Amino acid sequence: MFIHVVLFVVKPGELAKYRKDSLMWARHARKTCGLLSYRTMRRLGYKDQYASVYQWARKSDHDRFMRKYHDWLVDKSKAKVKVVEYYNLKRIDKFK
Repeated sequence: MFIHVVLFVVKPGELAKYRKDSLMWARHARKTCGLLSYRTMRRLGYKDQYASVYQWARKSDHDRFMRKYHDWLVDKSKAKVKVVEYYNLKRIDKFK
């Protein structure tokens, strides 16, 4: 499993647009094989920080999505946001 997280600073006036943009990205990610889940999350304890969290079956699924859609979706996105950091995570243990 591969998880990709993008941490953003989103000003309050841009939040509604950011949420619409996030759902647009998620819809297109769903069209790419291997997406397991998507979540938009607010970072607690930090003002105006939000994260888009994608969970993929494999890193190659994520890479395919990025090649096919990333630049096009950046152009279509309406919210003015600042990217703080990208995180690429790989699961090593699982507990249920």
